[in-house]
Amino acid sequence: TIDGATVSVTYGRPYMKGRKVFGGLVPYGQVWRTGADEATILETDKALMIGPIHVNPGKVSLYTLIDASTWRLVLNKQTGQWGTEYAQTQDLARVAMKTETLSAPVEQFTIAIEKNPAGKGGVLVIQWETTKASVAFTTM
Repeated sequence: TIDGATVSVTYGRPYMKGRKVFGGLVPYGQVWRTGADEATILETDKALMIGPIHVNPGKVSLYTLIDASTWRLVLNKQTGQWGTEYAQTQDLARVAMKTETLSAPVEQFTIAIEKNPAGKGGVLVIQWETTKASVAFTTM
């Protein structure tokens, strides 16, 4: 619960298993399903502002578009599909994410919803391999 909103993410959690993840298993320049198996789903019972984008209560699928230096979170209106079934025509928006390099690798892919330490709202945090990507959100 963040500022009165219940926000959850349902996703598959793949492992590195010795593989090169970003720029390897997850190719640069292609939309990635952000997890494994079924499409990753963000669900909220209150409206959110994810970066500059208004997201209505309900569900959206989360994908990411990654290159060597930037990440974009893709908010997609289609839900219930297998993770590899991506329809760009259903995109709500693409939001820039902040990235940083971790000092130790994260073996199993992780998404977390955290309270924003810088103030109001929360932060969606993705960690895998040696990368941490995040985007702040506020409740409406």
